[in-house]
Amino acid sequence: MQVVGYDTGVPGDQNGISGDAIAGGFYVASDGDVEYVDAGPGTELAFGLGDRHCAGTIHDGEHLACGNGDAPYCDAHTDVWVCARCTGTCLKDEMDCHDTHAMYLAAFAPDVFKVGVTREWRLDTRLREQGADRAAHLRTFPDGRVAREVEAELASADDLVGRVRVPTKIAGLGRSVDDDAWRAVLDRFDPIETYAFDHGLALADRPVAETMAAGEVRGWTGRVLVLDRGGSSYAVDARDLVGYELTDEPRDRELQSSLGAFG
Repeated sequence: MQVVGYDTGVPGDQNGISGDAIAGGFYVASDGDVEYVDAGPGTELAFGLGDRHCAGTIHDGEHLACGNGDAPYCDAHTDVWVCARCTGTCLKDEMDCHDTHAMYLAAFAPDVFKVGVTREWRLDTRLREQGADRAAHLRTFPDGRVAREVEAELASADDLVGRVRVPTKIAGLGRSVDDDAWRAVLDRFDPIETYAFDHGLALADRPVAETMAAGEVRGWTGRVLVLDRGGSSYAVDARDLVGYELTDEPRDRELQSSLGAFG
C-alpha cells in the first residue's frame, strides 16, 4: 500500500469539525485500487514507512504504479505548473489567465510575509492551502498577466518574499505573528480586506519536524500535518510521505521531543 497523494481538506463543518479546523487525509494505492485514509483531527494513525519510490499517476480512478526510485515523482510523472514561475511574461503557448486576479499578502509567524497572486474567486482557499496565519487582499487585477508583473516587482522588496518553504512554516508553528512587523507592512498599502486564521492546533510548543505516519492527528495547516505521539507534537510535510509504502507497524525508534525543537 503506497501513499500516492494527500488532501489537506477544506474549512467548514466536516465530520463534526467546525470553524477553521481542517480535515485532511491521504490517498493510498494497492494493486491499482485507490482508497482514501482519513486524517482529520482526532484520528489515530498507526502506519510505518517502508521503501519509497515514484508514486506514479492516477488515471480514470486507477493507480498506475511506477518503479522508478525518484520520489515523490520521477521525471516522467512530474507536472510543472508554469504559472507558479510566471512574472507577467506568459510561459504557455497562449495566455489563458483572463479571470480577475487578486494580489495578497500572507503572513507566517513570526515575521515572514509573502506576496502572491491567485484567481479572485479562490483567494480564501489559496490562503488556507498555504497555511497563512494572517493575510490581506491588496489589489484586484483584470487578468493574471498584469497581476504577475506587479507581484514580481513587490517580491523584490527586502521584507517581502515570493515563496515560503515548508521548513520555514514549520519553524513558526506555536508562535504568533509579530504585530508590529505586520502593521508596518500593511501600512504601505490600502488593503481591501484582511484575514486572520486559526488552524485549531493549540500548540504550547513548537513541534518537531519529522517524516512519519503514526500518532493522533492534532490538525493541519496548509500541507503540514501535526501529530501527537509519546507526549510530543510532530510536524509532517504531507508531500514528504508521498511515494512511501506503508507498513502495519510504526518505526520503533526514539523520536526527538518537542522541547528539543527550540535547541
